[in-house]
Amino acid sequence: INRDIALIGRRIVLVPYCQEHVERYHAWMQNKELLALTASEPLTLEEEYENCNVWSSDEKKLTWIILEKKACFLNQAFPIEAMVGDCNAFFFGW
Repeated sequence: INRDIALIGRRIVLVPYCQEHVERYHAWMQNKELLALTASEPLTLEEEYENCNVWSSDEKKLTWIILEKKACFLNQAFPIEAMVGDCNAFFFGW
């Protein structure tokens, strides 16, 4: 659903979670505290790439990478270095 849509707000930009984000996201998810806070299980890098592929075509879930807007649009539109988090939206009763 959200493969080609970026949402631009006053302070952040939401972009679809895609292959270029996986390595940095995976590095974040090696943190035990972050895993506990998000009720997540540790995954291998290969499993993260698989999740990225599945989530990008899931019609009941939107997965976004949150970018700091100040870091965007300088040298490239959505640089990996601007990543500050992620968020999900789930559709129930779809």
